[in-house]
Amino acid sequence: MAHAAQVGLQDATSPIMEELITFHDHALMIIFLICFLVLYALFLTLTTKLTNTNISDAQEMETVWTILPAIILVLIALPSLRILYMTDEVNDPSLTIKSIGHQWYWTYEYTDYSGLIFNSYMLPPLFLEPGDLRLLDVDNRVVLPIEAPIRMMITSQDVLHSWAVPTLGLKTDAIPGRLNQTTFTATRPGVYYGQCSEICGANHSFMPIVLELIPLKIFEMGPVFTL
Repeated sequence: MAHAAQVGLQDATSPIMEELITFHDHALMIIFLICFLVLYALFLTLTTKLTNTNISDAQEMETVWTILPAIILVLIALPSLRILYMTDEVNDPSLTIKSIGHQWYWTYEYTDYSGLIFNSYMLPPLFLEPGDLRLLDVDNRVVLPIEAPIRMMITSQDVLHSWAVPTLGLKTDAIPGRLNQTTFTATRPGVYYGQCSEICGANHSFMPIVLELIPLKIFEMGPVFTL
């Protein structure tokens, strides 16, 4: 999870998030190079008193500064589209979880297990134990296995919500009357936090998401849900 004064992104826990961080660094380097080039040209313009008459009519230079931005946009667009299609892939998920947004809590249903459905509310400050996180911990966590493709089916019962877990690279809107889906594969165990990322009313900031990821062997041994 994020900590105070953190500048970079959270550590990746899924292949999609690793790709997003790589693309972020790739685009950032291009932005740095462009900014350096523009600032250098401005500096020369402000400090050089001599003028070159050859620049006043230079078609070759105009061709370069027209084609070069197009090439840069292609270098940014291609990896972006690749990641965009990767996030929409659904390849034979091992487990399907349905998440329903309410004002202001989440309902989760393990569709592969009969009758396994529960609500997840934020823990009030009076119920927090040592080590719990204020405004982030919930009474019922979602327990999932690692190294297994998980499909999330996300919808809403009242207003727009958004189911987001940054460390997994997930952010999917919960829309009333529509069922959106996203997939992920966690690579390491742990407890990971998210929040509703769509302004949904007065208590929008009080509907956190907590995923407890455990090894697949432990998950298959039996009920480990924190109900």
